[in-house]
Amino acid sequence: MGAATYLVTGASKGIGKAIAKTLAADGIQVILLARPSQELDDACKEVQTSSPSSTTIACDLADTNSIDSALHALESIPSIDGIVHNAGTIAPIRSMFDAENDEWERNIRVNITGVQRLTKGLYEKMKASGRCRVTTISSGAALRPLHSWSAYCISKAGLDMWSRCLAEEGRGDGISSVAIAPGIVNTDMQLEIRSSAIEDFPMVESFVGYHRDGQLTRPVDVAKKLHNLIVNHTFEQSGQRFDVREL
Repeated sequence: MGAATYLVTGASKGIGKAIAKTLAADGIQVILLARPSQELDDACKEVQTSSPSSTTIACDLADTNSIDSALHALESIPSIDGIVHNAGTIAPIRSMFDAENDEWERNIRVNITGVQRLTKGLYEKMKASGRCRVTTISSGAALRPLHSWSAYCISKAGLDMWSRCLAEEGRGDGISSVAIAPGIVNTDMQLEIRSSAIEDFPMVESFVGYHRDGQLTRPVDVAKKLHNLIVNHTFEQSGQRFDVREL
């Protein structure tokens, strides 16, 4: 039996890149999916030092044509043993009454509908595995409303329920699904949050303080804590939501 194959979205940097490297170190072949960039190419080279057969797929989850092209590029992969849905966007960080419609709707496409389209397109490969584990990266924003984060809060809450629905409907095909909230991690998303104008995001000073006071965790540390659940979670755990601080 060959090495397991996992697809990680948003794998060019941050948590996604750290998860891809941790999976590769465990002997797993990783498909790194993200928008095309030098960062994606560099991340793949790092992953290939542990898992030489790992590769990249350029894809923008906001673009249905891009997703369909990515699925076409994946046709030669016979089976998928795991998916980590890490890619996400927080923009727009503005009141739901001030946010541009296109930007608000793009958030929903990246964080929910793109996830659904990609996963549905991989369904036959997930079934072919016989045991496919799906992990979605959740957020505390899925549990409570935050001023100026309406699209993100709504999409993450929806993604949590999507994970539960996948757990329900995938069980008969050997597919399980868990959601994990990673805590406050030192990523580009946090930088984007800290860079917001106070008139757009009244809580911005709190997030500046998290960074100033050293309360942010490193992506590599989060990836290590998530690893066991990503590769070993059971059907008894399927459909559950976990918090990294409790692992």
